[in-house]
Amino acid sequence: MPENNNIQKVVIVGGGTSGWMTAAALSKLFKNRLCEIELIESAEIPNVGVGEATIPQIQLFNQLLGIDENEFIRKTQATFKHGIEFVNWQKINHSYMHPFGTIGLNFEGVEFHHFWIKMAQLGKVGSIQDYAFNSVAGKAGKMMRSVNVPNSPLASISYAYHFDAGLYVKLLREVAEKNNTTRIESTVKQVNLNPENGFISSLSLANGQEVTGDLFIDCTGFRGLLIEGALHTGYQDWSHWLPCDSAVVAPSKLVNDPEPYTRSTAQPAGWQWRIPLQHRMGNGYVFSSKFTTDDEAKKILVDGIEGELLAEPRFLRFKGGMRNKYWNKNCVAIGLSSGFIEPLESTAIHLVQSSISRLMSLFPTKDFVQNDIDTYNQQAQVEMERIRDFIICHYKLTERDDTPFWRFCQHMDIPESLHKKIALFKSTGRVFREDEELFNQSSWVSVMLGQGLMPERYHPMVDVLPIDEIEKRMQNIQHVIKTSVEKMPTQAEFIASNC
Repeated sequence: MPENNNIQKVVIVGGGTSGWMTAAALSKLFKNRLCEIELIESAEIPNVGVGEATIPQIQLFNQLLGIDENEFIRKTQATFKHGIEFVNWQKINHSYMHPFGTIGLNFEGVEFHHFWIKMAQLGKVGSIQDYAFNSVAGKAGKMMRSVNVPNSPLASISYAYHFDAGLYVKLLREVAEKNNTTRIESTVKQVNLNPENGFISSLSLANGQEVTGDLFIDCTGFRGLLIEGALHTGYQDWSHWLPCDSAVVAPSKLVNDPEPYTRSTAQPAGWQWRIPLQHRMGNGYVFSSKFTTDDEAKKILVDGIEGELLAEPRFLRFKGGMRNKYWNKNCVAIGLSSGFIEPLESTAIHLVQSSISRLMSLFPTKDFVQNDIDTYNQQAQVEMERIRDFIICHYKLTERDDTPFWRFCQHMDIPESLHKKIALFKSTGRVFREDEELFNQSSWVSVMLGQGLMPERYHPMVDVLPIDEIEKRMQNIQHVIKTSVEKMPTQAEFIASNC
C-alpha cells in the first residue's frame, strides 16, 4: 500500500457539541499529527445544544480526552445524575425511577427481578425502586464517588451528569485547539463534488476560502448540509412511532438545591424535562404539534417551571428518524445530522460518542473500503433502532387515556422488534440484551415495570428458595442500601467539598 494512502486531512463542518466532541477526540487520538483536522463553524448559526443530561458512558469520553472530573464539574456548572424520574407516565399521580446501576442482587444465578415478581404477586413487597441503590440515593439527594468498601453498593456507584452544553463546548474546544485542531470562522456556500465518483472534493466558504479534504464530517445539525444537502442520502421517518416533533425550551433560576436526577413529567401532548445545574434549571416541553398548539405548549412549559425565567422560551422542530446511511462516500454524519431520537433517555450525546468510537474503529484510508462503510452503517442503524424501541416503550405502555395524544400512543402500532420484547417480558419476565444494545436488562425491567407491565410468570428456579428466605434476603438488600445512602453526603455538600 502506498504511504500516501492515509487520510491526511479531516474537515468537520459545524461546531456545537457534536462538532467539538469529534474534533477533540480525533485531535487527541491523532496527537502524532498523522492527519490535519479543521473545523468550520460560524457564530451566525446558533447551536441547538445537544442535551444537557447524559448517561454514564460520558465519563469514559472525558477520560479519553484527559479532562479531570472536578475541573469538568467546575467549568460546565455540572451536577450529578443517578437516573431519571418519570412522573405521570403510567398514569396521573404515579411516578417511578429509571436508575443507573443494578437492581438488587441475583440469587442462585437468577436475576433479582424474578424474585421480586414472585413476591409482588404474593403482595409481600413494595416498589422495585426500593432495591435500586441509585433510585434511593437519588431521591435522598445524596451523591459521592465510589469508595473501597467490599460488598457494598458504595464500591461501584454508577452516575452521569447534567451540564451546561455551551460551557462543555468551550471546554472541548480548548482540548481540540490544544491538540492542533484548526478552527475556521465562516459558513459553507457550496459543496463541490468530484464528477467522477460523487465524493466531496472541497467546500467553498463565504469568506472566499476553498477548503479541500479527504474525509468530511457533517455536524451541521438537522440541516445535514453535506450528508443530505450535497449527497441526498435520504431519511427514514419514524414519526408514526415517535409522534413528538417539537420542543419549547427555557432556562430558569434555581429555587432549591439541585437534585441528582433528571425529571420527566408527562403532559397532555408530550412530556416536560427538568434538568438541574449548579447555576440554573434547564426546562423543556417536548410535544406533538398534531395534538397541541405552540401557545398551549408554551403555557404548559411556563406553568410547570418553579423559578423565574432567565430567557424567553424558544421553539425547536424535529423529525424522529435516521439517515439511510450515516456514512456515504467520504462523508460521515455525526450528531443531529445523522438522525434524531427525542431526549427522553438522554441519549443524544452518547450517540455522538458512539459514532466517534465507531469511526475510530473503522477509520478509512483514501480508497474508502466499502465493506468498512457498510459495517459502520449497519452497526449505527442497529444501535439507533434499539434506542428507538426503548423510547417507544415508554409511550406504548401507558395506561393514560385522558387526552387524544395518550390515546394515540396507547393504540399505535410499534416495531416488531419491540413487540417481541414486550410480549416476552409480559409472559415470562425475561429480557434479553440484543446486538450489544445500549440499554441493558435493568433499564428495560425498570421501565416496563414502572409503566405497569407486570409479568404473568417468573423464572421457575425462583421456587428453589423458600419464601421466608427470599423475604430475608430482600430485607437485607434494603437495609444495606438504606445504611449506605445514610453515610453519603448530599450532592450540594459533595460538590462544595470536592469540585
